[in-house]
Amino acid sequence: MDLGWGNEKASKFVTNVGLITTDGPNGANIMAAEWTYYVSWSPALIAVHLGGGKTAKATSENIMATREFGVSIAAADQHVISSIAGGSSGRDVDKISVLKEMGAQFYPAKGIKPLLLKGAATNIECRLIEAKELGDHTVFIGEMLSIETDMAKEPLLYSFGKYYAVGERLHKPEQGVLDKIEQLKAKFSKKKA
Repeated sequence: MDLGWGNEKASKFVTNVGLITTDGPNGANIMAAEWTYYVSWSPALIAVHLGGGKTAKATSENIMATREFGVSIAAADQHVISSIAGGSSGRDVDKISVLKEMGAQFYPAKGIKPLLLKGAATNIECRLIEAKELGDHTVFIGEMLSIETDMAKEPLLYSFGKYYAVGERLHKPEQGVLDKIEQLKAKFSKKKA
């Protein structure tokens, strides 16, 4: 099966926006990566999926050359930053300078060369431990060296080419419903006493 980009059957997936920062043979760069998430708590690992297109190639080449990258999980008020970071190639445009001209601020990381974005919901410094081609994307697995989170910031959400903010919080089921679930699990247990 081949969904292809923009297939509305895949329109119900919701992701955050990882702003991936690098500094290597293509210079200092930032790009937006929709598929950015943690894959392990211990050790702390994060996955970043980058497509094979021109925009991702500058970032991919920087990561492979330096074996390090930053991840800024965009905050809900950073949708313009995300659009700039994702709208062109770091080979063609100095996106860091464009963002600075637009008012974005960066700061030096503690243990890696790439800059990190001020005001992000979370900033992570990563060392590459594995890169694997899967379909039309390369998955970069990074070991988290450092993580800083602004608990006052909500992450920017992305779905099918549109940005969203986190909405109403939905609570877990009430205790009576949880008790009923436990009773049903015991009733239909595959392990007989």
